Amino acid sequence: MPLNAKATQEFVPIKEVRDGVIVLKDDGLRAIVLANSVNLSLKSSDEQKATILQFQNFLNTLDFSIQISVQSRRLDIRPYLLLLENRVKLQNEPLLKLQTKEYVEFIRNFTDSVSIMTKSFFIIVPYTHTVLKSDSGVLSGIFKLFSRKNKEEIKAASRVDFEEKRSQLEERVSVIQQGLGSCGIKSAQLGTEEVVEVFYKVFNPGEVEGKIKLE
Repeated sequence: MPLNAKATQEFVPIKEVRDGVIVLKDDGLRAIVLANSVNLSLKSSDEQKATILQFQNFLNTLDFSIQISVQSRRLDIRPYLLLLENRVKLQNEPLLKLQTKEYVEFIRNFTDSVSIMTKSFFIIVPYTHTVLKSDSGVLSGIFKLFSRKNKEEIKAASRVDFEEKRSQLEERVSVIQQGLGSCGIKSAQLGTEEVVEVFYKVFNPGEVEGKIKLE
């Protein structure tokens, strides 16, 4: 087995992505919330101060830690150019057809000379179940009980445990989204396919921008 392949797996702490929730190797859970941006430069000085103060108050009310990740990538303009080229083929008016062709060439030349970047804002919401020392004896008994059970019963118990933890995580996600909404920021929790796409692009930075977007 190649050394680099083994090292890559060891450095990734993710066990699986389940129902849009990231399950870590230490059984901790993570959810990813995609947030839109707010252009403060378009606001007045008072509005800027109010928005910043609202966001500060939102962060101060949290009783758990979060991570904010900003990803900046080059925008893939090829689908838009393909759409325009198809419009040219369907255009019957000679003048409009010529203008559309010129516009396509302008966009192609412009994007070749200038890198158009797009930014994505992600908030990582964590939940890790804390095991108290006083619970160690109880857990030991549970593990011994599980050892006598069949695989189906163990899987069922695991699903129940996951759902309980996910319920706690979803409550935190709700708090985050409500807080962002109070600041005028739209947000949405990512599903399984979107989470996988985020990590694929993190580990493959040369890829063009994907389809993740905030509706």
